[in-house]
Amino acid sequence: MRVLLVSAPLVGHVFPFVALGRALRDAGHEVLVATGGDGMAVTQSGLPVHDIAPGFRMAPIAMPIMLRHPLIARAELAGRAGTRGVRLLFRAVNDRIAGAVTGLARQWRPDLVIHEPLAVAGALAASAVGVPAVLHENSLFDGPTLVALFPEVPPVAAVISSAPPSVLPGRTGRLMRPVPYGGEAELPTWLGTAGERPRIAVSRSTVTGGPGRDRLMDRVVAAAGAVDAEFVLIRPPREFAGPANVRSTGWVPVPEVLANCAGVVHHGGAGTTLAALAAGVPQLVVNGAGDRRHNAALVAARGAGLAVDERDVSAEVLSRLVTDPALRAAAGEVREEITAMPSPAAVVPFLESLRS
Repeated sequence: MRVLLVSAPLVGHVFPFVALGRALRDAGHEVLVATGGDGMAVTQSGLPVHDIAPGFRMAPIAMPIMLRHPLIARAELAGRAGTRGVRLLFRAVNDRIAGAVTGLARQWRPDLVIHEPLAVAGALAASAVGVPAVLHENSLFDGPTLVALFPEVPPVAAVISSAPPSVLPGRTGRLMRPVPYGGEAELPTWLGTAGERPRIAVSRSTVTGGPGRDRLMDRVVAAAGAVDAEFVLIRPPREFAGPANVRSTGWVPVPEVLANCAGVVHHGGAGTTLAALAAGVPQLVVNGAGDRRHNAALVAARGAGLAVDERDVSAEVLSRLVTDPALRAAAGEVREEITAMPSPAAVVPFLESLRS
C-alpha cells in the first residue's frame, strides 16, 4: 500500500516519523513523507520526501501572532499557556500547508495517511481522497487533545502513542516503542566510547529564535568546573571559553551520544526528552516555553530526572544528576518499559488492516 506521512514543516516534528516510515518501507510498502522547512533534513533518513512548504520559516508566522496576543505570548514563553498558543500558531501553519497536502494526496493517491498532532492538514487530505487517517503522537502531550483544537478535522481511524505509560498514565491508543532519530551524522571517535569521568551531554533546541534561548549553555559552563564530570556541548551557538572538562561538537545524533552518557541537560523538547527516556539516562530538564515545562514536570514526577528553572542550574544540581542512584534507577526502569513496548515493525500489520 501507499502511505503518506504528514508533518508540520519542523525537524522536531518529522524526525519521530522515521522509525515507522522505515518499518513500513521494509515491509514492502511505498512511503512518502510530506513536510517542509528545516524538516526537509529528514531526507537524510533515506525516505522519499515531498516539500509541502517551500521556503517555510516559523518566525515570520509566529511573530505577528504573538504581537497580536501579548498575554498569550507571555504565557507561552513561560510554558504556562496550555494549548492557547499552540492553537494560534499551528492553525496558521496548517492553513499554510493544507492546500499543498491535499493536492499531493490527490496526485499521489495514498491508501493511508499518518499525521502528527499538529499537522491536521494530513487528516483533512485523507478525508478529501477518502482514505483512513491515523494520528501518530510524537510528544508527551495528548495527541487527541491537540487535534481537538481544530474542530473541523474529521475523526481518525486510530491513534499511535509512543509515550511510556508510567510517564504518562492513561494515554489511549495503540502503543508503539519510541525509536529516536537524530540524523545520519557520524559521531566523533571520542564520543563513541565512554570517558574517564561521567559524561553529561548538553543540548539545545532545534527551534531557532526566542529571547535568551542559548543561556542554558552559559549556565552549565559557568558551573562545570566544580563538577566531577565531562561536559559535551552539542551545537553550541558560539565558542565557549570554559574549564578543561567542557568540550563542544557540531550536529551529532543525540540518541547515539546518549549511549555513552551518565546524564543529559536540555531544553525540554519532546524529541530529546523521549530519547533520554529510551536510553535510560537521567536528565536535567529546564522549564521553558511551549510544552517544555510540561515535559520537565513529567520527567521529574516519574523520578527519571530533575526539572529546574534555568537560573537554578548549578554545580550542585549537575552533580546530583550523575550521582543520585534514585534518578539512575528510575531512568533505567523507564528504559526497560520502553524496550518492552511493541516495535514499529510490530505495528505495521495493524496499519495494514486499516486500508480502505
